[in-house]
Amino acid sequence: MKKLVLILMALAFLPSSFAQLTHTTDGKTVDENANKILNRVADKWTKASIKFDVTVVNLDANKKKTFSQKASITYKTPCYIVKAGDIEIYCDGNTVWQVNKSAKEVVVNNMSDSDDDLTNPAKLLANYQKNYRAKYIRDDDGTAIIDLQPKNSRPYHKLRLYIDTTNYRVKKIEQHNYDSSRGEYTFSNYTLVKISLSAFAYTAPEGYEVVDMR
Repeated sequence: MKKLVLILMALAFLPSSFAQLTHTTDGKTVDENANKILNRVADKWTKASIKFDVTVVNLDANKKKTFSQKASITYKTPCYIVKAGDIEIYCDGNTVWQVNKSAKEVVVNNMSDSDDDLTNPAKLLANYQKNYRAKYIRDDDGTAIIDLQPKNSRPYHKLRLYIDTTNYRVKKIEQHNYDSSRGEYTFSNYTLVKISLSAFAYTAPEGYEVVDMR
């Protein structure tokens, strides 16, 4: 299950080292630098079919690698396909099929608004202003570093995003947990793809056990 959760993760720059802050009606501050960059990234996710690779690494409190997994993800809002070894996940925007090829088992669920944002990169970006406080940290040679701090209880205290400001693609996300462990998600090989929405639905082959949880 831990591997499945990690696999499922599968997010106009101002060149100033200081964040621009404005006040909302409730007195809280909004980081305009962070919002401008994140909105540009989110726009790419919602308007194109994208395929990319993600490398997931889990580190313990001593920064020792405890888990590593590579996956490919094809995404078209709100649908996605994740493939990582014997695990595949298909989502057509309404239904999620979690496929374990080695066990010949398929678990079917409804797509839920309560799912963790990390299972869906576009959802994370589309809802970040509702669920997180964004903070622009710095520019590191063309890479914008932005922290997202959860407004509600999460198993982590922040997500750190590394964003290429030449193309507004997410290069890496770090999940900083309360126990000092950390998850790292590195994104690479972005390509635009043509894909039918019907490809995001899954039909189990003969001989597979289907567990329908809907």
